[in-house]
Amino acid sequence: MLHPSYTDLIEAVNSNVEPGEQPVVQSRYSIVIAAAKRARQIIGGAEPLVYGAAGKKPLSTAVQELYEQKVTILPEEEETEEENAAIDAEFSEEISEGKTEE
Repeated sequence: MLHPSYTDLIEAVNSNVEPGEQPVVQSRYSIVIAAAKRARQIIGGAEPLVYGAAGKKPLSTAVQELYEQKVTILPEEEETEEENAAIDAEFSEEISEGKTEE
């Protein structure tokens, strides 16, 4: 069983949205993409923002960070092309070098 559940995670991420505004995250897909991006940042050397991250897999740490609202998800129009390209290029290098976890 996944903890926290997708529903709990979506509620936590959208908890700071003002009434009447569109939620930042509306689907499981958005949560998965956000967690994967943060996990790639952690793999790339970013410091985990939650207590007890040592020994955990990067994706577990990323999910916990989202749940505890230590990181925020920006709407797509606020993300820059440079950020996305840098993350994708870094991950592509890891795949070609065989450094990804299984």
